[in-house]
Amino acid sequence: MNRTLFTTISRLAVALGAGMGIGRFVYTPILPLMHAQLEISAGTASALATANYIGYLLGAVAGVVVPGLTTSRRALRIALVVVVASLALMPSTTSVAWWSVFRVVGGAASAQVFVVAVTALVRLRSGGAPRLAAAAIGGVGVGIAVSAAALLLFGRSGSWVSAWLLVALIAACLTIVAWPVRLPQAGGHDSDRRFVSAGVGRRWFWVLLVSYSLEGVGYIVAATFLVAAVVESSSEWVGNGAWLVVGLAAAGSCAVWFALGARWSLPSLLLSALILQACGIALPAAFAGPTVAIVGAVLFGGTFLGVAAMSTALGGSLRRRQAVPILTAGYGIGQIVGPVVVAPVIGEGSYRGALAVGAGIVVLSAVGSGVLRLGVRHSETPPSNL
Repeated sequence: MNRTLFTTISRLAVALGAGMGIGRFVYTPILPLMHAQLEISAGTASALATANYIGYLLGAVAGVVVPGLTTSRRALRIALVVVVASLALMPSTTSVAWWSVFRVVGGAASAQVFVVAVTALVRLRSGGAPRLAAAAIGGVGVGIAVSAAALLLFGRSGSWVSAWLLVALIAACLTIVAWPVRLPQAGGHDSDRRFVSAGVGRRWFWVLLVSYSLEGVGYIVAATFLVAAVVESSSEWVGNGAWLVVGLAAAGSCAVWFALGARWSLPSLLLSALILQACGIALPAAFAGPTVAIVGAVLFGGTFLGVAAMSTALGGSLRRRQAVPILTAGYGIGQIVGPVVVAPVIGEGSYRGALAVGAGIVVLSAVGSGVLRLGVRHSETPPSNL
């Protein structure tokens, strides 16, 4: 593997860390601070989460409507700058309306970063470094872990204002590292190995889309409210520590799923990951304590990026053009629906109840994945698809 390829993949991983790991997910560990210091309601917390997911959907749809955005270096750079700005602007006001605007814009930018980076990694996976290209999606987990560690050291004594500025600074530093990235050109390394006929592939793609959209509903409940749910029955350091574990588990998860792909088919692995994720979300919903929180965090962190990587890879293998932005749009719709579905439960003051609902929806996603596995009937998915 040449040095240029390694540098490109590494910078794409860093971009994912800034745009997704921090820009997308840092609201989760900061939310308890905002609860404590601003006394924002559970309804406001849910509304701000939904605003971010609406932005994410808009960013994903933009990639479908304007395909050129998915391969644009300029679009990636602009999106990273917007992510940093949206984080830095959060403490500039206490207006929920303005917070919602910042979260919508930040969500759209995060989606753009994800679609551009993953599209590039899909092209690079058969370009001499398939393992590294797959593992690079773990950059999202690195971003989560770095921001979680910073906020854990920051402690409860720090202000919510300083917390947002701190993570904006970290995202800015990562953006500087990712800035020189050069995206691969179309036609170089984007030859996908298909394992089903075109007609069959397109038909089963819609089953995958439904399953992945349901995953968006269930996973986002945990991704947004996990820390708050753990803090309900444990100390704040346990909640932030659990989120750090989520990031660390996510960072190496895609490499693990890739290795397993050498032995098992992609649909089978996807089903297994969804079942494990449902268990990881259900554990802190049903039981209290640091041990349960950590085990749940490992299962959740170790699967949600793997599910995303395997679903987008499987979408391409099912002969669907623009699989990444279409699946990301479905995922985005699911993430908008998620907070709405659990809003009544959260309104009653139960974040743990929200996790229970989320776990149930991930089970439904697993059912869809099981149907897909039976329908495709494939046992020779190439490892490079991860």
